[in-house]
Amino acid sequence: MKSNNIGVDVEKAIKSIRHDKIFILTDKNTHIHCYQFIKNTPSISEAKLITIPADDSNKTIDNLSKVWEELTHNGATRHSLLINLGGGMVTDLGGFAAATFKRGIKYINIPTTLLGAVDAAVGGKTGINFAGFKNEIGAFYPSEQVIISTEFFHTLSHEAILSGYAEMIKHALIHSSSDLDKLLTFPLDNIDFSQLNELLFRSVGIKRGIVDQDPFEKNIRKALNLGHTTAHAFESFAIAQQRPIPHGYAVAWGIIVELYLSLRICNFPQDKLQKTIRFIQQNYGAFNIGCDDYETLFEIAKHDKKNQGDKINFTLLSAIGNVRIDQIAEKELIFEAFDFYRDSVGL
Repeated sequence: MKSNNIGVDVEKAIKSIRHDKIFILTDKNTHIHCYQFIKNTPSISEAKLITIPADDSNKTIDNLSKVWEELTHNGATRHSLLINLGGGMVTDLGGFAAATFKRGIKYINIPTTLLGAVDAAVGGKTGINFAGFKNEIGAFYPSEQVIISTEFFHTLSHEAILSGYAEMIKHALIHSSSDLDKLLTFPLDNIDFSQLNELLFRSVGIKRGIVDQDPFEKNIRKALNLGHTTAHAFESFAIAQQRPIPHGYAVAWGIIVELYLSLRICNFPQDKLQKTIRFIQQNYGAFNIGCDDYETLFEIAKHDKKNQGDKINFTLLSAIGNVRIDQIAEKELIFEAFDFYRDSVGL
């Protein structure tokens, strides 16, 4: 749902869902900066608020357990409603809490970040990080509704905008050159939020169209994994080194690696590769890795959920909008792609 008045739309959404009690999940940041936008909504005046620590490093089983405990201690039933107010960490963890509590309760996602709006809040993927790996435990469990309001985006840092924007670039790459050109020429240094809103809903529409065809990722939904095999390896590696990176930045850097693999395996056009990489270079900086880190990154990538046995499975492109799922890259070529990434970002 595209929202022009977040309070009115939250009220309407709640009234459309049969429930007994209402619970609202926030992190410490969204509690301070975003809860104020909905706290006077009549239907949630007596809702129980659950708050967990912020950022993706807290998407853990401990915080999941805290949500379960709060639901249990405050009398939640199978007919209760959970509202997730936050970025991707909150919607992922909250969705998984809803999927598993009493074998499933209904929930609403209200993403407060561009990344949450374009990625985590749409499509029903829920989960937590576990044992040092991104999204290792989870379930497909769609929300009843997703309410997207750009009111929240004005509170975001430039880094947070860029993090969501990388997922929008991914959606354009798997869809069409015209969508990609619009994103690569959008002035991120002087953001027109009304125009960003239109680009966002175009991007959400691309993702929704794919998810509707393949809700449980048996086939074409794997297109949405472009850039993510590498991105999740970068993120897990960064967390282990206690230098966490934003998810969208990891996706941007992962796109560099996987477009190079697309070039080498699927003959992706070099001019399109260079154009996309140039944009990423100019806006996302670099995640510092050395040759000595390749083996560790490779071993992390072997844990990716998309793999078949010990082979690392990628989603690649033969052209913009022409997706090749279930592509296997050999170790030597993956290391070559890491070299290409380091050269591209100036390491």
